[in-house]
Amino acid sequence: MKNKQLIFGTRAVIEAVNSDKNVDKVLIKKGLPNSLISELLNLLKSRNVPFQFVPIEKINGISTGNHQGVLAFLSEIKYQNIEHLVPFWFESGVNPIVLVLDGITDVRNFGAIARTAECAGVSAIVVPDKGSAQINADAVKTSAGALLKIPVCRHDSLINVVKFLKNSGFATFAATEKAEKSYTKADFSAPLALVLGSEDIGISKELLAVTDVWIKIPIFGEIQSLNVSVAAGIMLYEAVKQRTT
Repeated sequence: MKNKQLIFGTRAVIEAVNSDKNVDKVLIKKGLPNSLISELLNLLKSRNVPFQFVPIEKINGISTGNHQGVLAFLSEIKYQNIEHLVPFWFESGVNPIVLVLDGITDVRNFGAIARTAECAGVSAIVVPDKGSAQINADAVKTSAGALLKIPVCRHDSLINVVKFLKNSGFATFAATEKAEKSYTKADFSAPLALVLGSEDIGISKELLAVTDVWIKIPIFGEIQSLNVSVAAGIMLYEAVKQRTT
């Protein structure tokens, strides 16, 4: 981990958040009660910055500096707000595609998805504020710089994001092996939200339940699953094909 991607100490993290640094998440030692920690927690909650209470061994494993039990990871990007972007797209005459990524924790997979998404003209990527890949230098490199170009939105509830997009006129599709419908039979011509999950767990049941249509990519070999970045590319370029032919 490069030092420029970390901020150490309670006061330093408070100052970083107050100065609008792009903080990805904050680790706080379990059982660290004091007035300054309370100030930090209130600030993180008000700014929707993810935080996690962890054993001190985890923090020491990342840094041996004078961290005082508090460590912040910086993001390479500034997260945006999906609720602000949707009206802008419609006012600008954009027919948007939004990728909603549930539990994609592998940095290189995330970067590869972002690279394909940018090439396919995706309007934004939405990730949960917990349980998602850190957007660090490796992610940006794997994305070939796409993460510096495509808006990434972070939200505390992907379920609420999908509901918001549905209410805004988006067709919402979930890519899942539980589906019976092939992705080639889906209509991607309208404003589109495509939900993808991790390869091992997939999309959560609660998130699946609020999507309009479940779709899958037919598998004919023995492995029975595709890399999630490959699956994203296949489905996104089906949308591109439908919108350009």
